[in-house]
Amino acid sequence: MAFAAAVAVSSGGALISATEAWGLEVKGLQPETMKTLILMSRDIYPHDRIADRYYAIAAKPFDEKAAADPAQKEMFEKGVAELNALAGPGGYVGTGWEADRVALLNKISGTPMFETVRSTLVVSLYNQQEIWPIFGYEGESYSKGGYIHRGFDDLDWL
Repeated sequence: MAFAAAVAVSSGGALISATEAWGLEVKGLQPETMKTLILMSRDIYPHDRIADRYYAIAAKPFDEKAAADPAQKEMFEKGVAELNALAGPGGYVGTGWEADRVALLNKISGTPMFETVRSTLVVSLYNQQEIWPIFGYEGESYSKGGYIHRGFDDLDWL
């Protein structure tokens, strides 16, 4: 699996991707926990054309919440530990097939940790302007006169 092999945990509490040249400092969570949350983010909202670094950016609020609130930290650490236990040897990140990881996510879909991840990602992933062109979204249109004369009927993927 490309993600697990490409993202390494450094000794200083950071995740480093040599293949995509990005890094993410982790302050509130264990780096391995953050690595799991990033892959979990990709599996919840899968887009093959979006690079892992955008999922890392989208997952950063989990680390920030954990650093600010011990209860949030416990929820994420415990939730990921339970997910890893369900996955068996190698944990969630070591589960090679996406379909197998999604089956694991279905088992925890009602937990507070899963719901926090899912609901946070809706904003933290899709509000990244750098990925909007991938979806054909040109941004807000109000300041440019609205959508009637600017993009109302030009979505070719819908």
